[in-house]
Amino acid sequence: MAESSKRLTRYPWWRRWFGRRSERAAAAYLRGLGWAIVAWNEENAGGELDLVAVDDRTIVIVEVRSTEGDDTERTAASVDLSKQQRLTRAALAWLQAKRLLDAPIRFDVLILSWPTGQANPRITHHRHAFEAVGRYQQQA
Repeated sequence: MAESSKRLTRYPWWRRWFGRRSERAAAAYLRGLGWAIVAWNEENAGGELDLVAVDDRTIVIVEVRSTEGDDTERTAASVDLSKQQRLTRAALAWLQAKRLLDAPIRFDVLILSWPTGQANPRITHHRHAFEAVGRYQQQA
């Protein structure tokens, strides 16, 4: 079975739907800030990037997390060191493929909290949520 089809069957349909809904809301939020979305669910040898956006002249790797409740701290904590390493690897692969290794980059995390009965989420935006992790860090 192909890796992408394994990934699609790993989660139930409602969880995939919830994730896509959250990513669409996150992209709309970022566009509202005047950012351009340049990649969405980008998969490469390094992993997967939810959203890649441009804020002024900075490339922003955006990890989107969502919850049905109000526990945004626990949701934010799910972007742990292991996840940060995977995002760093995926970002590096994306930057290499696009020949953008010299571009300024940062990692943001968006937490979307969907209260019961509400059509729109509450969004918590963590800018500069973490630095590149692992052997890919820039040396000062």
